[in-house]
Parts: sequence; structure tokens; C-alpha cells
Amino acid sequence: MRELTIDATLENIGPVTGFVNEALEGLGCPAWIQYQIDVAIDELFGNIARYAYRPGIGPATVTVEVTKAPPAVVVTFVDQGVPYDPLAREDPDVSLPLEEREEGGLGIFLVKKTMDDVSYEYREGRNILRIKKHLP
Repeated sequence: MRELTIDATLENIGPVTGFVNEALEGLGCPAWIQYQIDVAIDELFGNIARYAYRPGIGPATVTVEVTKAPPAVVVTFVDQGVPYDPLAREDPDVSLPLEEREEGGLGIFLVKKTMDDVSYEYREGRNILRIKKHLP
């Protein structure tokens, strides 16, 4: 398992993505899976940076684990910000025309659709959001 603790700022999305991609490269991860994980990192870490410690800045820890049976990558985001379960929000109705849709929620919807598992828990004063993507 690899772990990175970094300030939850929008400027640190790039370093977090690089940290995860470095782990994926050692696995021979297909580019399309890496891209889906990168999009998820952008959404999830970006939300932590925007909302968890508002208006301040606080730390976020990102871990990358590889499971063997079945082969998968698990990326976990942990922060001590305001408790918030992004999975509790109702999925947007993407069948509606754009002008009739409520604002927000599309990013987490995309994460839920592209990852094989997404889970959230609030424990001991920490938001813990985990994404899992199976490897071929």
C-alpha cells in the first residue's frame, strides 16, 4: 500500500493524480482504466479541496492498494473536514434536457458509473471515500 498526505487544495489534484498513476504504471494498468481513475481523482479530490475545510485548508490522505483476487486497484481518500456523504445524493436525471437539470451531482454520478465499487463512511471524525476498479 502506498500513502500520500497532502493539503486538500485544487493545486494538488495534479500531484495526487501523479502519485496514483505512478502506482498504476507498475501494474501495467491499461490506459483506459487509468483515465477513468484520473477522472475520479479529479472529481473526488477536487470536492475535498472545495468543500471539506471551507473556507480553510486541511490535509487529505490518499492511499493506493492492489488486491489480487480479483485483481483491482483501490484508492481511498480520507479527510477530517465537514462530514459529507456524496453517495447519499440522488443521481441526476440525465434523460432531462440540460436546461431542466438541477446543478451539481454529475461528477459523482460519473464516478459511480465508471468505478466497480464506490463506498463512503464517516468514522472517528474522518470522511473515508473508497473507489475500486477491477483490472483485466
